[in-house]
Amino acid sequence: MSTHDDDILDFDFFDEGATREDAHTREQRRGAERRAPRRGGPRRPQLRAGSATPLLRLVGLIALAILIVVLLVVWAQGCASDHQRGAYRSYMRDIGTIGRDSSQIGGRLADLLTTVGLKQADLLSQLDGLIQQQQQDVARAQRLDVPGPVRAEHENAIEALQLRASGMQGLSQTFQTTASSRDATTAGRLLSVQAERLLASDVVWSDLFKGPAEKELQNRDVSGVAVPSSVFVSSNDLYDAKSLTLVWRRVHGASTGGTVTGVHGTNIEYVEVQPGGARLGSQETTVKISTALAFVVAVKDGGDSQEVQIQVTLTIPTQPNPIVKTATIPVIDPGEVKTVTFKDFGTLPPGEKLSVKVDVKPVKGEKRTDNNTAEYPILTSL
Repeated sequence: MSTHDDDILDFDFFDEGATREDAHTREQRRGAERRAPRRGGPRRPQLRAGSATPLLRLVGLIALAILIVVLLVVWAQGCASDHQRGAYRSYMRDIGTIGRDSSQIGGRLADLLTTVGLKQADLLSQLDGLIQQQQQDVARAQRLDVPGPVRAEHENAIEALQLRASGMQGLSQTFQTTASSRDATTAGRLLSVQAERLLASDVVWSDLFKGPAEKELQNRDVSGVAVPSSVFVSSNDLYDAKSLTLVWRRVHGASTGGTVTGVHGTNIEYVEVQPGGARLGSQETTVKISTALAFVVAVKDGGDSQEVQIQVTLTIPTQPNPIVKTATIPVIDPGEVKTVTFKDFGTLPPGEKLSVKVDVKPVKGEKRTDNNTAEYPILTSL
């Protein structure tokens, strides 16, 4: 055996021994681990770092999907709310336009009934025009696109408009059927019965349309949408039996030639300062300047005939420009006292002696006019 062979044998011997020793050692370690008591329960399998990544991705995708669904629901609800609000706003705008037009018709009717020297033929002609306009408002309201939840309230608004048209038709028919009558009292009573429809229309609009519609919008959480008002009768006094009797008598007087009969005239009953209610007189009155300062002028019908369109003017001669304000009393019956209020005197100069002059324009047939003008001294203060 050569030296080279010895070297190979030596290497194989040690290598085989080391291998056997390593295997024996590993076997002993496994046996020791099997014999050692386990601590903390069964061992959990350990996940490698790479195996957790798909699970985390799945959780993230689920969370993102949930977020997208929530955002879509919120967006859809917002769109629905905006659409609902827009529908209500559009409807209320349209019905409000109709309601305002109807209110203007009511104002023109009052002006017509209080027109000085109006003959019945002219009254009936103009009244027919107002009736047609009101009927057009009814037709416009019936064509509106109405949100379902306020459909019942809308029908009540239409009823209010129809009451106004039928009330004016009743007035026209009554004026025609009583044209040859001499009984003014009965004619006035019949006219007031027809006028009750006009008065009722305002109640229907307010109580059966406006109020319930506002409540419905509140229940549905619709904000920023106003339910419109519509007032046809601005003064109930014009449509009672007494007043309409005088209207009938005045119109028929004009129809038979326009001759003024009876006693006509108005006079200044008193002038008082608000707030406080102090009445002006011949003695100087101290007037405190404020934004609430107002002068109330009371006018009395001192005759035995109904008077209409009584113009009242109040003047305070301040420098460099005087303050001049004008108001009109639509109608006043014999013996009745009505007031007009003049406001906005906050710019009066303090500490000055001034005067308040009141003029009531004489009515047709008025003979005594010395009580239509009065002047009162005042002292302004802060």
